[in-house]
Amino acid sequence: MKRRLLLLLTVVVAGSPALSGLTLDDALARALEKNPRIQQARTAVEQAAGQRLVFGSVARSVASINAPAGLQGGKRAGQAPNEPFAFAQGSFRQPLFYAAIPASLRRGEIEVLVAAQELNVTVVDQLHQIRIAFYTALYDRSLEELGRSQRQRLDENLTSEEARYAAGTVDRGALAVATLQARELDPQIEDAHRAYGAAILQLATAMGDDLAVGAALPSPRGTLDFKPVSFPLGSETSAALERRADLRLARLIVRAAREDQRIVEAAFYPRLDLTLFGRYIPKTDLRQPGSNSVQNTTNLVSSEILAGAGYTWRVIDNGKVSGASLRQQSVREINELQLHKLETSVARELAGLENNFRTIAARHDSLSKAVEVAEKNVAVVEQSWQQGLASQLEFRTAETDLLATRGGILKAAYQQETTRAEWDRATGRYFQFSDDATPKVHSSQQ
Repeated sequence: MKRRLLLLLTVVVAGSPALSGLTLDDALARALEKNPRIQQARTAVEQAAGQRLVFGSVARSVASINAPAGLQGGKRAGQAPNEPFAFAQGSFRQPLFYAAIPASLRRGEIEVLVAAQELNVTVVDQLHQIRIAFYTALYDRSLEELGRSQRQRLDENLTSEEARYAAGTVDRGALAVATLQARELDPQIEDAHRAYGAAILQLATAMGDDLAVGAALPSPRGTLDFKPVSFPLGSETSAALERRADLRLARLIVRAAREDQRIVEAAFYPRLDLTLFGRYIPKTDLRQPGSNSVQNTTNLVSSEILAGAGYTWRVIDNGKVSGASLRQQSVREINELQLHKLETSVARELAGLENNFRTIAARHDSLSKAVEVAEKNVAVVEQSWQQGLASQLEFRTAETDLLATRGGILKAAYQQETTRAEWDRATGRYFQFSDDATPKVHSSQQ
């Protein structure tokens, strides 16, 4: 099912029209094609198919054939001194009863399923990293643009102060304060620019892009907009327990450990094999060595077919099998404890994410109301400052409050998107947006 989802995701993205900039769908599709960890996990699935043959080999027949040839010599009455010979012989063995056969066949199938689920876990992990890096790049770029726009306002204020200083209406102290206000945003803008570059580098690495000198780095397209969400926690928790790839992988590992224990314990039971042996001798004078017969016809080797059954049973263990069984039992119990820990943590994780949604929504509502007040306050303080009724400190404080409020709204939108990505990962529904109840793949256009 997961493989089908990945294929559908690729088809949906491939059919979208080419647009300037990198969309989130484009980034996910390129990662599915070029991400090195995903490619390595795909190769592991092919390797698991070969390992399945190894596990299933205990139930299959074993046949061998060889054809010795040579020259038999010696002096004997009525016999040539050197006689060439050649013959063919073969053997066949088929297990009739072996307690490890059913467990080995099941273990081989589980090996392939484990590799497939490891591929799914790797895909989800890499796509989640790309989604977080994509949102981080949008956030840092928007934060840089917000700082530059605010600095532009302060630069205009600085130009006005320079004109006033040239006219002699203000002193040098007022000009110095205006210069300080305009320049104090430079470190914040540079920090946002560096963070944007780091996010772009992480995004390009996860997509498997070429990072050689002169390579073109991706440029994410879109903006961060706050979208309120609401989820039924109970049904989402139940669905997460069923469809999360890491939980399915943990369950398969428990099953594999149980089958491994059964394979080890199969040595306690008897084993019965059907055996066949055949030898074909052409018309030659090949004779058995060491024969004391004086007649030439009594010691000739002839063709033969032998059939029988082999029966083996380990009666005295001496701790070899029982010790291995205890070790494998401890592995199985540890895996079961880890699975239980993962399953019990799902409800707590989703409850924590739901609480984050409520907190982010409340913060965004309060900041949305505060930004209108901050904008009006800046306009009033700026007008009063120009009339000489307010100080530079009041104007600077108003501008700082406005920038912090706008930055808080932007951060709330970023936290909302990253929390939605965490929700999609925690619920095992990573190929569609959380607010879309229809069972289709993730196909947003950022």
